[in-house]
Amino acid sequence: MIAIKGGKLLTVTNGIIEKGNILIENGKITAVGADVAIPEGAEVICAEGCWVTPGLIDVHTHISTFAEPQPRPVIHDGNETSSPNTCQIRGIDGLNPKDMAIEVARNAGFTTCYTGPGSANVLGGTGIAFKTKPGETVYDIVIPGTEMMKMAFGENPKNVYGSRHVLPNTRMGVAAVLREALFNAKAYSDAKLKAEKEGKEPPKPDFKLEALVPVVRGEMKCRIHAHRNDDIVTAVRIAKEFNLDFVIEHCTEGYMIKDFLKKENVTAVVGPLDMQPAKMEIWNATFDNPGILEKAGVNFCLTQDTSSFTKILPINIGIAIAHGLSHEYALKAVTINPAKVLGLEDRMGSLEAGKDADIAIFSGDPFCNYTLCRTTIIDGVVYNH
Repeated sequence: MIAIKGGKLLTVTNGIIEKGNILIENGKITAVGADVAIPEGAEVICAEGCWVTPGLIDVHTHISTFAEPQPRPVIHDGNETSSPNTCQIRGIDGLNPKDMAIEVARNAGFTTCYTGPGSANVLGGTGIAFKTKPGETVYDIVIPGTEMMKMAFGENPKNVYGSRHVLPNTRMGVAAVLREALFNAKAYSDAKLKAEKEGKEPPKPDFKLEALVPVVRGEMKCRIHAHRNDDIVTAVRIAKEFNLDFVIEHCTEGYMIKDFLKKENVTAVVGPLDMQPAKMEIWNATFDNPGILEKAGVNFCLTQDTSSFTKILPINIGIAIAHGLSHEYALKAVTINPAKVLGLEDRMGSLEAGKDADIAIFSGDPFCNYTLCRTTIIDGVVYNH
């Protein structure tokens, strides 16, 4: 048994416990509280003067799929730019458990991340969540059942294929490519269901369409990349047309349409917050965005995107707090909210008995730029830094 003793416990779901204790056994949290007794013989981790949180979660990264260290010239594995529709691509096939960014994220207090294809294509394929623990193979770290379909609007797919003078050249073309793929997938899915019901021969197997069957049936969540306000609205419109289960990624201009997002009950994954104006659709990026969305009642997570830059997400969250985001919601945005997006809130995202023993111990406020993560615990295994 492991006992974390005397820390300031940010439980997320049950408030803050000053000088609390946590018991861990067989990879699970067994007790949390101020009056929890530490059994004789337990391995004690002294957390006095420290802040203890659930393991942090970055729900949008490209860890390993973009590979670090990067080769020169840079040819990212994360974007299969051979077609605007590569829905058959699977992020697990590009996830290397030895990638250097995994340890970097773990040392910063992140115990779970989600990785997948980039946003060069309108349909990029599926990503997957994983624990940031060491693994011999990918099967030691991935969390089965967390696969989700990547889609993208805006300048990335438009520029990749527009430069080749093929569809999509425009934002209208991006929307058309997505609609056509979903239309065909729904027809294929309906034909399969009809054949099954009538006991007839199913339609000829189609590898691409098969990948979208769970999407159009609402069985797989879609992660829709959209920065600009109009792209976000178009993404929501198409998602509603096809009854998709979806999340908006980045949502950079979300503050401009906060009432729309609230009305449509949209969940967003917001960030990176520190983007430079490298392309027009992110010129209006601001650290005010999370605070404005919180006040409007929009549900969201926070992300740093990319790879080993996950380590600076807590610092950028601290800046967002200075710009109006509450500390309470900031913590939820990297714990329980991303856990819900992944469908893993019963296992992670808060300090509660019965959940995975995924915990981070910080020298102070985790969102302060001179705080260090002292210890990360994943599935009850302790990693000191």
